[in-house]
Amino acid sequence: MSASKHRAYHKLQLAAHRLQKAADRAVMAAARITTAQAAVLSIVVSDGPVTQRSVARKLGLNESAMTAMTARLCNMGLLERQPDPDDSRAWSLQVSAEGRAALKRIEKPFGRINQRIEAVLNAEEIARLADYAGRIVDAFEKP
Repeated sequence: MSASKHRAYHKLQLAAHRLQKAADRAVMAAARITTAQAAVLSIVVSDGPVTQRSVARKLGLNESAMTAMTARLCNMGLLERQPDPDDSRAWSLQVSAEGRAALKRIEKPFGRINQRIEAVLNAEEIARLADYAGRIVDAFEKP
C-alpha cells in the first residue's frame, strides 16, 4: 500500500507535533527552556566548544535563526559566546554552569517522555521506528 493511502505524512506530522508539545511543556516546567534550546545546549556540550554554524548545520537551522537562538541562550546565562580563535568571523560557543544545570534538570522529564513511548512500543518496534525515522530524515536531507 502507498504512503498516501496510509496517510503516512499526516500521521508522522501529528505524532511529531504532539510529542513536541508534550516535551516542550515538560522541559519548560523543569528548566524554563524549550526543547529547541535544549537541543542547542546538548550539541554544544557534546561537541563544544563549537561554532554557531556547526550547531546550525546539525539542527538544520539557518544562520539567522541560530544567531537569535544563541543570543537568547546567552541572555539567559545558559550559553557563553566568544570569538572563535580559528575564524575571526565566527563565534565559539560553550555551555555555562547554569546551562549544564538546566540540562541536568531536563533529564527526568525527557525520561518520562521516553517512558510514554516505551509504554506503547516494545524494544524491537522502537529500534525499527528509529531506523525508519532516520531513513526519512536522510531522504529529505537535501531538497
